[in-house]
Amino acid sequence: MIEVRNLTKRYGDITAVSDVSFTAQTGQILGFLGPNGAGKTTTMRIITGFLPATSGTVKVAGFDIFDESYEVRKRIGYLPENPPLYNDMSVTTYLQFVARIKGIGTRELSEALDRALQVCGLTEVSNRLLGHLSKGYRQRVGLAQALIHNPTVLVLDEPTIGLDPRQIIDIRTLIRELARDRTVILSTHILPEVSQLCEKVVIINAGRVVLEGSIEDLTRDASLEQVFLRAVSGDGDDAHREATT
Repeated sequence: MIEVRNLTKRYGDITAVSDVSFTAQTGQILGFLGPNGAGKTTTMRIITGFLPATSGTVKVAGFDIFDESYEVRKRIGYLPENPPLYNDMSVTTYLQFVARIKGIGTRELSEALDRALQVCGLTEVSNRLLGHLSKGYRQRVGLAQALIHNPTVLVLDEPTIGLDPRQIIDIRTLIRELARDRTVILSTHILPEVSQLCEKVVIINAGRVVLEGSIEDLTRDASLEQVFLRAVSGDGDDAHREATT
């Protein structure tokens, strides 16, 4: 479970994120939506411990990201929009490198590596250089590095961007399987992807949450695209009332 409460991030006079609050439960895929520049990536970087907040709290499985950072990092995996890959390393060597950084000991390393390769469908390309892989396989390696330490929370930023239709279906299927016993926060601009994968949606605009609710409630009398456009145009409250009444 993840709890975000009153999260704010300022850069001098500029407020990138303002008083953001939402929750996501275990086994739930939460769609984190918003236009470009809305504050999505900043929020995700704070949640994953890559960026400090100006104020507010984030808790993962009851641990505070600011006071108990190490405990949170053990429980969270992050796939940024551009996976942090090293093209001159093989898949196996890279994942071993990431595993050591994440504190996986020598005794557990082999099992963790085999699990990540199998879950992400990378066994057949495990000895290939990252620079020689297709975009789809590179995304799979990005997911594998986020999963190598078997976290209970996954934060995924545009995981299917730039993929062909077959690769998109494969990654979506994988995300759905991974969410069975994990909390997943999925940020994407592909609204049909959210409709297919997510149970809950949080929409952020200009650094603030403008709408939060279940897909079922929000799309009862309107499409997700309509709900999204109303929310980011300043009619989030009206969209929410119409979708839930």
